[in-house]
Amino acid sequence: MRIYVPNSAFLGNIEAFVQRLEPTSGDLEVTLNERWVAVHPMVLAMVAAAGAKARRDGATVQIAETPARSLPYLIRMGLYGALGAPAPTDVVAHEAAGRFIPLSQIRTNEDLAEFIIEMIPLLHAPEASDSIKYVVSELVRNVLEHSRSRDGAFVCAQYFATSRRLSVGVADTGRGIRSSLSEHHPVGSDLEAIHLAMQPGITGTSPNFGGNEYNAGAGLFFTKSIARASRNFFVVYSGGALFKLLKGAETADRVLHADSTRDYATRHSDLPEWQGTAIGIDIAIDASATFQQLLDDIYTAYRLEIRSAKKDRFKRARFA
Repeated sequence: MRIYVPNSAFLGNIEAFVQRLEPTSGDLEVTLNERWVAVHPMVLAMVAAAGAKARRDGATVQIAETPARSLPYLIRMGLYGALGAPAPTDVVAHEAAGRFIPLSQIRTNEDLAEFIIEMIPLLHAPEASDSIKYVVSELVRNVLEHSRSRDGAFVCAQYFATSRRLSVGVADTGRGIRSSLSEHHPVGSDLEAIHLAMQPGITGTSPNFGGNEYNAGAGLFFTKSIARASRNFFVVYSGGALFKLLKGAETADRVLHADSTRDYATRHSDLPEWQGTAIGIDIAIDASATFQQLLDDIYTAYRLEIRSAKKDRFKRARFA
């Protein structure tokens, strides 16, 4: 596989990164922008996941040299370590607490619990912490429970003080969303599977609306809704399809769609194949916001959709 890491790849322009992937089998070749690199945690998680798979398969991992300007960032975020490559230079390891969490490989619920504990200083807003911890927990648990990834999940996070934004990326090289959902639900394409996975009450563990006592099918819907309500990006990439929730105008009403085909988003169905699933989200951390009200809106939307689905299989509701 060949991966080119540009100088800047955040969720708003993530297509520029994804479209240059070359999903060939065998060795992994990582090429970095020649000037500088600063990218979303989703990008770093994808590179790390691809590297773990290549190493497990007995292939080689090569990472191109890059100018010194980018090295402190890439080394401190754990990219070289995740790829099993020696860091080309020594850097001063600045304190990460409250600023970022380097790439972490999560294989067990115990690993996930440790990551959540590390993440708490990044939140900078006590009233938002429980909600954001829930989101990250759900994204990683989806990998552990559904992906069948032999390497688990790779995740990292970064806090941007100026915009008060938390960016989180999670990636795996498991079987992907379409394969997971197709065990219990009819899905015709990768994009259809992504849409279905974000519908409340749909889970790969059960054909029933509302899931079961172990999985209610709410994780991706909640995650998408938090991004939508705070007008931030949310990206899901699996197989050859990508869904990117857009911010929307500041004057637009905050509407939580249970049916993700109605969301204000860009969608692609002809991208290079990503074996597994990659998810990125930006979350606004605003201490003055009534975050609990946001959660109440999401819970209400979820409950109404499940109730409606049980009465009428084909009804799709719109929630404000």
